[in-house]
Amino acid sequence: MSEIDEILAQIPLPSLAAQLGVDERTAEAAVRSALPALVGGLQSNAASPDGAASLAGAIEQHPATLFDGGLDLGGLDLDDGAKILGHIFGGGTDQVAQQVDADLGAQLGGVPEGAAGLGGGSGSLVSRLLPMLAPIVMAFLAKRLQGGGGPTSSAPSSGGGLQDMLGSILGGLGGR
Repeated sequence: MSEIDEILAQIPLPSLAAQLGVDERTAEAAVRSALPALVGGLQSNAASPDGAASLAGAIEQHPATLFDGGLDLGGLDLDDGAKILGHIFGGGTDQVAQQVDADLGAQLGGVPEGAAGLGGGSGSLVSRLLPMLAPIVMAFLAKRLQGGGGPTSSAPSSGGGLQDMLGSILGGLGGR
């Protein structure tokens, strides 16, 4: 099972689809389309020693226990998600969302029913999804860095360990 599949397995797709106002197929496609952009942005940030140290510190602040007992989407801190996106993409979050929305629309053969605003902007499907996914990905990374359940303070502060892990996740996307 790839890391992307592991993340997807943790997300209650019926609840996510309901929150986004789309069907489960569209919700899953949106997650699969948004994750490469999110993980790729994290990998870019981890490319420098300062960025890697900052990312490792941020990961330590996100509970690896988010998935324990099942993920409650209603309990996600969307403000935290928006802050994470700001750190990852700077002022380019809307442009990233527009690109992912365009890719998703092409993948789905047009705008899916109930996905008004798929074309980008603050009300787009991906713009609503990214702040949910950001804390989920951070918690997933925290869990991965814990390995056998040790403290996240063992997270590598150099780009190598984070870069390798993020590259592995992106590699699991089949070159997407």
